Amino acid sequence: MPTATDFKDYYAILGVSKTATAEEIKRAYRKLARKYHPDVNPGNPDAEAKFKDINEANEVVSNPETRKKYDQFGQYWKQSAEGVAPPRGTNESAAGFEQYSDFDDFINDLLGGLGGRTKAGRTYRRTSDGQPEDFAGFRSQAPAPDTEAAIALSLSEAFHGVQKRLQLDNEAMNVRIPAGAKRGSRIRIKGKGRPSPFSQQRGDLYLTIELFPHPFFQFSGDNLTCEVPIRPDEAVLGTQIQVPTPEGRVTMTVPKGVRSGQSLRLRGKGWILPKGDRTDLIVKLQIVSPQELSDIERDCYEKIQSNSIFNPRSAIAEVTL
Repeated sequence: MPTATDFKDYYAILGVSKTATAEEIKRAYRKLARKYHPDVNPGNPDAEAKFKDINEANEVVSNPETRKKYDQFGQYWKQSAEGVAPPRGTNESAAGFEQYSDFDDFINDLLGGLGGRTKAGRTYRRTSDGQPEDFAGFRSQAPAPDTEAAIALSLSEAFHGVQKRLQLDNEAMNVRIPAGAKRGSRIRIKGKGRPSPFSQQRGDLYLTIELFPHPFFQFSGDNLTCEVPIRPDEAVLGTQIQVPTPEGRVTMTVPKGVRSGQSLRLRGKGWILPKGDRTDLIVKLQIVSPQELSDIERDCYEKIQSNSIFNPRSAIAEVTL
């Protein structure tokens, strides 16, 4: 039976208030999970313990049903889910139990009308092992709960697929992440969730994918995007340049006369789709002026400046209020 020192304030762990919305809890969890993930803090036992607490807190308060029990019964919320009475006479056990006249009232509320009470035209009793059973002899099996957790991947791991070793409570397991996972993707691992307190059958484990930021590639819908710098002469005359893609460099033709900020498309060089197809890589060009010039470069630019007939501001020459 837990004591006052066993109590974990899940809201404080996530850094949110008790009245936080589901979206606020989700944002706080994702931020902390990225910060304390073991892959980001290798060999750091404090970060690993913090990451475990963050996941435990999220699993409870992100689920409306378990959050309700946690808010109502405090440190005894797990016992309430298992139909176990809290210790009498403890200062910390109040957490909502004072509203029940006896333990049968508590069980009746917890099991939604079971335990010798009548609901929706049927009368139930509890068996010796604590499971609800109707008088016709049919045992009501509570469904095994599914477990939600998050896993953070590098962009390379998500693109190529990876096998990760996870720790859920006291169980370690190997999980295969297929190639092409994206942020927010959910992966179902059948029969690896927590067991039901009634049947001991295990639910499924659902992993939500988080991705660490990449310094070069970003997502735009299903496509990947990147920014590539080019010189002014390359923009004017056109050229061929080497562009990084998730699977290596490719040659891309830059047409003459491109503008800074203009995007070009490399078809089939983006992200992996579930059926194995590829999306596109959108390359945004940035014209970069040199900060240092050789004597020849300076002479050439000065000749261009003094002889150019191009006026890029002609369209705004007559602009006024």
